[in-house]
Amino acid sequence: MIRPGYRLNDDTLLPIFPVPAEGFPEGLTGFRAMTPFWGIDWGRFIDLETRSDGTESADDQVTQRRLQFAYRIDTSLVEPLAGLPAIVAHDPPPSLAQRNLLRGLDLDLPTGQAVARAMGVQPLHDSEIIIGKAVDAPEDGDVLGSIDEVEGLEPFRENCPLWTYILAEAAHHKVDVSLPVTEVKSNMTPQLGPVGGRIVAEVFLGMLFGDNDSLLNLDPSWTPNDPDFRLKDLVAFALDG
Repeated sequence: MIRPGYRLNDDTLLPIFPVPAEGFPEGLTGFRAMTPFWGIDWGRFIDLETRSDGTESADDQVTQRRLQFAYRIDTSLVEPLAGLPAIVAHDPPPSLAQRNLLRGLDLDLPTGQAVARAMGVQPLHDSEIIIGKAVDAPEDGDVLGSIDEVEGLEPFRENCPLWTYILAEAAHHKVDVSLPVTEVKSNMTPQLGPVGGRIVAEVFLGMLFGDNDSLLNLDPSWTPNDPDFRLKDLVAFALDG
């Protein structure tokens, strides 16, 4: 879902990691004090208001102020994450994907198929686990193929690493989403499937029930006035406060 860079406000466009060779000595790496002029225009990240997506505008200012969508959930990574700089990954390998796979191996995580079966979910067939971008009109190189087609992935057939499985499952479960932009359009968008969605939901529930000061513990009978509130409503509330 990560983009290679983000425009924070009218004056600030930065890559996620520094790229000195391309004129970006600074990036969005953390663990330091916030730079004062990097204040975030949240309307570029969340649909607090209706903006253009920049695809049909010849106005540079409109394009710069566009809503910056997250990339789709799939089994592909932008280049900065496929080759992490030394300031982020001090030891090899530099690929975030490879590091995640090795980490899962070290922790002895079960395969995606094993977790699906434990949840009572029919696992994806190998032909449904696609390696590449979940775009509507893929170009050459966007998609390598399914896990039972790509040469070198034979050990992962019926044995897909959990991280890869969750991403492929999301790409397999697309829903038609109306985009909150001035241009009237919809988009077939991947969303977390029954395995990945349940894992994420259980993590949030575990945090809420495990925190004595959480709303679920302080007032278990509370219900929102509007059950359809979204992330943008929480952000708008915080900004108004």
